[in-house]
Amino acid sequence: MNKLLTGAMTGAMMFGGFAAQAADDVTLQLKWVTQAQFAGYYVALDNGFYEEEGLNVDIKPGGPDIAPSQVIAGGGADVVLDWMPSALASREKGLNVVNIAQPFASSGMMLTCRKDSGIASPADFAGKTLGVWFFGNEYPFLSWMSQLGLSTDGGDDGVTVLKQGFNVDPILQGQADCVSTMTYNEYWQIIDAGLTPDDLIVFKYEDQGVATLEDGMYVLEENLNDAAFVDKMVRFVRASMKGWKWAEENPDAAAMIVLDNDASGAQTEEHQKRMMGEIAKLTAGSNGALDIAAYERTVASLMSGGSDPVITMEPTGAWTHAITDEALK
Repeated sequence: MNKLLTGAMTGAMMFGGFAAQAADDVTLQLKWVTQAQFAGYYVALDNGFYEEEGLNVDIKPGGPDIAPSQVIAGGGADVVLDWMPSALASREKGLNVVNIAQPFASSGMMLTCRKDSGIASPADFAGKTLGVWFFGNEYPFLSWMSQLGLSTDGGDDGVTVLKQGFNVDPILQGQADCVSTMTYNEYWQIIDAGLTPDDLIVFKYEDQGVATLEDGMYVLEENLNDAAFVDKMVRFVRASMKGWKWAEENPDAAAMIVLDNDASGAQTEEHQKRMMGEIAKLTAGSNGALDIAAYERTVASLMSGGSDPVITMEPTGAWTHAITDEALK
């Protein structure tokens, strides 16, 4: 893939003077709704970092029923934010998405359970009902269950999967013993709803040896043959990472920028500031370039699911450093 991009990069550089002056449109599809999880992009937009790079960026919010892979496949975005399990699963199914940058260095995914459900360890999941996000978000969970040897078809020897939506109501209303949560979001929704940390037991995916990379930037492989597109992505990644580092250094101000861009008005200042503080822990230490060791751990986890792994083959061409190599000069 890096060889493939060399010619495109060279061509882009030849026209760099023109590209820097053009207001090139870029559509970004988010993984979830407008929140501090995406602060770096909103900071780059509001602080003029994209404009400085000659870009006109349109940020499209996501949600529980929006799969970024489907959006980019349908031509609805130039670049999408997705979790690597979803991206690699999509690639194996024929959608050739490529990771061009990885702002998130750590995983924030957890399974949060009520202690009164009788769950004290993963060995107690059998026979329980677990809330799971879908539309590409289910793959880390399915990989974990497969490694534990637990069917997701229900019964005493498996787990019952409850499709989890936008909120954490299933654990609050007793519909599920556990729900999917992120360190920066849904866990705190449970706490804000009245349960205490002592009422809960939390299983971080990283602690269970099934951590996978989250919130990477992905584009279609075919577009990386276009010099103008490559140049546009170099500028987009450079401005986005500038936004992320600014957000890490100014978390409260970044949270307020997110709120200013939330058309729904559903987010609160307290929650977004707290979220930004947690997000900064996940992006810390990343300059945007994909860590190959972390990529390989993700692939190994997804392929180690016994008889039903998330992916069945070692991916090829699923990432490139060509964009970040140029953007981070």
